[in-house]
Amino acid sequence: MRKSRSSNNGFSLTEVLLAVGTIAIGMLFIAGVFPVAIHFTTVASERTIAAVVADEAFAKIRLYAIADPCNLLDDIDLSRLRIDQLVDFNSVANINPFEFSYPSDPNMDVSQKQYYWSALCRRAVDPDPNSRLVQVTVFVCRKVNPAAVFWYRTPLSPPSLTTVPNPVPVWLNVSQPVGFNPDSLLISDAIPADGVSEITFINDGYTIVDNVKGRIYRVLERDAIMPDRIILDRPWQGGPVGAVWAVSPPIGGGRSPCIAVYQRVIRF
Repeated sequence: MRKSRSSNNGFSLTEVLLAVGTIAIGMLFIAGVFPVAIHFTTVASERTIAAVVADEAFAKIRLYAIADPCNLLDDIDLSRLRIDQLVDFNSVANINPFEFSYPSDPNMDVSQKQYYWSALCRRAVDPDPNSRLVQVTVFVCRKVNPAAVFWYRTPLSPPSLTTVPNPVPVWLNVSQPVGFNPDSLLISDAIPADGVSEITFINDGYTIVDNVKGRIYRVLERDAIMPDRIILDRPWQGGPVGAVWAVSPPIGGGRSPCIAVYQRVIRF
């Protein structure tokens, strides 16, 4: 009688190692997707919030700047606006400081608020000399650290830098020397002697606004070899010498607080 041979069915060590290696590689790819997904989810969430904050800001600007015979302080002073220069909205209208935060609840602890807005304005070009059309540019920013402070340039003469608790746009001197590409600019310190390097106020991915016409530009790159040179997303139209507005990062370091910049023309 022939004896039956017993057979051992199973995986070899090589097959097990290949399977484990394949699973490990797959898990690494999956793990790498999560940070990217979280980043884009955060960006999408902040942009949604920014749109809401901007709508509220435009509504407040329109509401509080209307002439009220019972409260003349709420009337926007159009005589201080110019066609060829942006002006801080705070300097032409009187709004309670808590209105610039979101949510704008005076009963909420200010340290718990993360979103703030600020605005620049100028007269819009209109054939009517009595026109009340105003171009309004709103910056929506975040403040993650309640203790963070930011740079602000005083309107005094000569202008100087000071610190403020909330992120606000600061004007910076720029130029486009002969030979520069149309989409390149050179940043220069307004007051080199103050020891503050204003070149660091603008970095990759920042949004800047031309001081004369209010045009919005996106900074694609700050040159690694020439740190005072920035490359824009489109040709510069502000002339060989000018100024731009940008929100500086927190003093001491950190990412850009500016989430988005919105612009509308409003009739007051």
